[in-house]
Amino acid sequence: MPLTEPYDDHLPQEDPVALDGVVGNPDDNVVNGTSGASDPTTTGDGPAAEPEPTLPEPVRQRIVTLTAAVLPTLPTDEVPVPLRRVAKFAPNRRARLGAPVIAAQLTADPLFRQRVTARVLTDAGDLGAAVVEGTAPAAADPVEVAALAYLARPRGWRELIDASGAAVRAEADSAVVAELVREAEQRATRAEHDRAVARVEAEKLRDELARVREELGQLREESRQVARTLRETQARERKATELLATERGRAARASADVDAELRRARARLAEAEAAAGVARASAKEARSVDDARLWLLLETIGQAAVGLRRELALDPVDKLPADFVADAFAEQPGTAPAGPAARARDTDDPARLDQLLALPRAHLVVDGYNVTKRGFGEMSLEQQRKRLITGLGGIAAQTGDEVTVVFDGAERMHGLPPAPRGVRVLFSRKGETADELIRRLVRAEPAGRPVVVVSSDREVADGVRRHGAYPLGADSLLRRLARS
Repeated sequence: MPLTEPYDDHLPQEDPVALDGVVGNPDDNVVNGTSGASDPTTTGDGPAAEPEPTLPEPVRQRIVTLTAAVLPTLPTDEVPVPLRRVAKFAPNRRARLGAPVIAAQLTADPLFRQRVTARVLTDAGDLGAAVVEGTAPAAADPVEVAALAYLARPRGWRELIDASGAAVRAEADSAVVAELVREAEQRATRAEHDRAVARVEAEKLRDELARVREELGQLREESRQVARTLRETQARERKATELLATERGRAARASADVDAELRRARARLAEAEAAAGVARASAKEARSVDDARLWLLLETIGQAAVGLRRELALDPVDKLPADFVADAFAEQPGTAPAGPAARARDTDDPARLDQLLALPRAHLVVDGYNVTKRGFGEMSLEQQRKRLITGLGGIAAQTGDEVTVVFDGAERMHGLPPAPRGVRVLFSRKGETADELIRRLVRAEPAGRPVVVVSSDREVADGVRRHGAYPLGADSLLRRLARS
């Protein structure tokens, strides 16, 4: 394309280059109006000027760059007015911002172009001289050669520009071809990679297909087994249904028989109730006679006991045998009254506790720590004693029996709360255990009085049993307390 539009290059009497390659003085040419040699592009009486050649874009940019580089070196009066402001720009801005103005001046002002050419050829050195002579070294940059040829315009400069354009286009085409080759190689590489990936995926798919086929075979086998099992289950279900129908028939018959038997039993029950009513009436009459006899016997015994108490002159007592044991040692075990074993009962049944406490004037003796540690051992000893004594107070209030609880202790502990009414609290002396104190309490009781000892200690149970007491386990008392 032209360097700029719409200017044409009119070079009147232009002879920029001498025969020996030295640039002539452009001012002399302008002043004299003559040149050292004729140029076919001159105007006036000569032939008509040829149009500007079409410059490749790299050549045009190089021409502007060369002109912008020499602008500051020109005298101010040699720089066209439009370019004087551009000449003051920074080097990197001069070619970029002033390119349109520079191109227009180079096309419209041949004298300015000759002045620029003189300095550009001087800076180009041997390459500039070769271009002035109309030749270009084979190793020279075609863009640089075309730019110098455009500025210097030697003979055949259009051919140099055309050759440069062809070289630039060839390089561009080569670059395009190289880019296409590179893209083709990349596509080939990607295709090869895709083929490798496809082969791997195909192998995976083949393996997956084999596995799926194997699983399908297993599922088919399992399906056959399930179908066979289903058929067997259905057959068993049909048999069970038939058996169920048979059993229902039997149950219906049995139910009818049971209903008939129930009606017969109800009839017999009604007869038995009627007979029982007659028997109860007879028994009531007989019991009235027995009650009269028993009342008469008890009244006779009571009057006899009152007469015996009056005859023996026995006054009411303030202390019981257990109170005497608490203050002094009892007789040795070998001197105990004979025959106490006749009143002993060998049982650990907890239900017996209520029965024994229901006996008249019963005495309940409790092994304190043996019961508390078994029932609520997570508490402190003080809390254990308090809880047991409180519970025993409730039993004493309900039954009216004498209750004694024995704890191990060298001496009586201080700070104890007052014992409930009917409960006696004892501590063993120094050198004596609670088990020994319990045995002494049992030996002190008169023969015939029911004494109940609560302890899970086997030695305590065996010892009191020999003296006629009733030994019971600690669980019986704990359950009794829990019920209360």
